[in-house]
Amino acid sequence: MCVDFTDLNKACPKDSFPLPRIDQLVDATAGHETLSFMDAYSGYNQIKMHKPDEEKTAFTTDQGLYCYTVMPFGLKNAGATYQRLVNKMFARQIGRNMEVYVGDMLTKSVTVDRHADDLRETFDVLVKYGMKLNPAKCVFGVSSGRFLGYQVHQRGIEVNPEKIQALARMVSPKTLKDVQKLTGCLASLSRFIAKSTDRYLPFFKALEKGKGIEWNEDCEKAFQALKDYLGQAPLLSKPETGETLYMYLSVSEAATSSVLMRQEDGIQKPIYYTSKALLPAETRYSPAEKMALALITAARKLRPYFQAHKIEVYTNCPLKLILQKPDVSGRLTKWAIELSEFDVEYLPRTAIKAQAVADFVAEFTEPSIEVARMMVEQNKKIFKWQLRVDGSSNTHGSGAGVVLTTPEGDSIECALRFDFKATNNQAEYEALIAGLKISTVLGADEVEIFSDSQVVVNQVLDEYQARDESIITYLELAKELLERFKEYRIVHVPREENEKADALAKLASATINI
Repeated sequence: MCVDFTDLNKACPKDSFPLPRIDQLVDATAGHETLSFMDAYSGYNQIKMHKPDEEKTAFTTDQGLYCYTVMPFGLKNAGATYQRLVNKMFARQIGRNMEVYVGDMLTKSVTVDRHADDLRETFDVLVKYGMKLNPAKCVFGVSSGRFLGYQVHQRGIEVNPEKIQALARMVSPKTLKDVQKLTGCLASLSRFIAKSTDRYLPFFKALEKGKGIEWNEDCEKAFQALKDYLGQAPLLSKPETGETLYMYLSVSEAATSSVLMRQEDGIQKPIYYTSKALLPAETRYSPAEKMALALITAARKLRPYFQAHKIEVYTNCPLKLILQKPDVSGRLTKWAIELSEFDVEYLPRTAIKAQAVADFVAEFTEPSIEVARMMVEQNKKIFKWQLRVDGSSNTHGSGAGVVLTTPEGDSIECALRFDFKATNNQAEYEALIAGLKISTVLGADEVEIFSDSQVVVNQVLDEYQARDESIITYLELAKELLERFKEYRIVHVPREENEKADALAKLASATINI
C-alpha cells in the first residue's frame, strides 16, 4: 500500500535536525577488530504518532478512513525524527563503542574480548526503550561488513564489492539514461578514485548535447579503464587522533585533484581522493592559481580533517609565497583568509615512496613551475611608474583624481571634473582611462596601477563580467590603452591607501561650475 503525503509534507515545517556525516562515521568504524551490524524492524513504525496529529495521516480505503498511530514512511521529517531518537537512546555510546545513522546501527570493539560487554550495553538500551531488531538484517561478531555503502574492517575502508560487481557487469551505455546511471554510480565511488573528474570527462562530453549521446572510442576506453581501476581500487586508511596528514595536489586542463595521506610504519597510505571540474572561467586561471584552487577545494571538501589535524602540503609550486602576497588577484586574498584557520604547512615535494602517490602525480603533467615562479617574481617586482586613480560621483557632479609617480620619485597630480552625469563605476573608469593616457604621453612603458574600485580592477582582470553597455565600452577602451604598455599590473587597494587620488576626485566632483 502506498499513501501520498505530498500535500501534508508541503504543509509541515522543515525539521533541521542534522544527519551525521557518512565519511566521519565510516572513518570512526574502520580499525576495530570486531563489529556487529543491526537494523531496526520497520524502524519508523516503532515511533508513535502524537495523538492529535494521527488524523493528519488519514487515507481512504474501500472499507473506510484509516490513519496511522505510528510514524509512517514517506513523511517529510521522518528521517530527522528517527535520528534524534537514536541519538538520545545511544548518547552514552555513540563515538565510543557504537555508531548510528538513522536505522543503521553498529556496535564496534577494539578487541574481541570487549565485544560481549559492548553488545550487552547496546541490548540494555534497546530493551529499555522497547526497540525491536530485524534478525534477517543483523550480523554479530564479524571482522568486516558493509556499513553505509562501504566495506569496513580493521585494515581500513574498501569499495563495496557489490558496487564493483555491478559496474563490471554493466555494458557500454547506449542511451542518455544509461550514461546518467553510470555517472550516478561513479559519484558514490569518487572517494576511492584518483583524478576522478579527468576519468569521467569523456562521459561528461557525451552528455553535452543534452538529448542524444555520442558514445565514441574515447568514452569506451575511459569506461574500460574505470572497470580495471576499480577492480584493484586502493584500500583507504583512517587517520589517528593528533597525527600529521599529508596532501598532494595536481591540476590538469580540465580539473583539479588532491589526495590526503597518512603515514604508518614509514609507508604513506591514502585517506581520501578529491577532484573538481574547472569552470570555463577557472580554466583561464594561471597555473599557480589553479594549484591554489586545488588546495582550497580540498580544504572545503575535507574540512573535518583540516580542523582536526596538521596538514603538510607537498608541492613544487610556491603556494606559500603566492598566498602571502596575493596582490594580483582578489580571489587569492579570500582563499588565504579561508585557509588561515587551518594548521597548513607548505613543503617542497621530495622523492615519492608511496606507489599510490607516485601514480597520482605521474599521470598528470603539472603546470610549468617556472610559470608559477614568474608570477611570484612579478608580485615582488617594483614598478618604476606608479599610477593611483580614483573616481567620485555625488549630487554636485562627478570627477576623477590621478596621481602618477615617475621613476625619479616626482608626483604628477591631476583633478578632472566631468561636464556630464556619471555613475560611480563610470567615474572610476574615467579616472583609470585618464591616468593611462597621461602615463602614455609621458613615456611610461611599465606601470603599476592602484585603484580602490574592486569592480573596475576585477573587470580588467576578467574576474568579473561587465554587463552594462556603457561599462563594456569603458572596459574595452581601458584594455586597449593597457596594451600599449610593455608590462603592467593593476591592484585593488583600500581607500585609505589611495588617499591622495581620493581627495583629488572628491575635490573635482564637489567643485561648482560658475
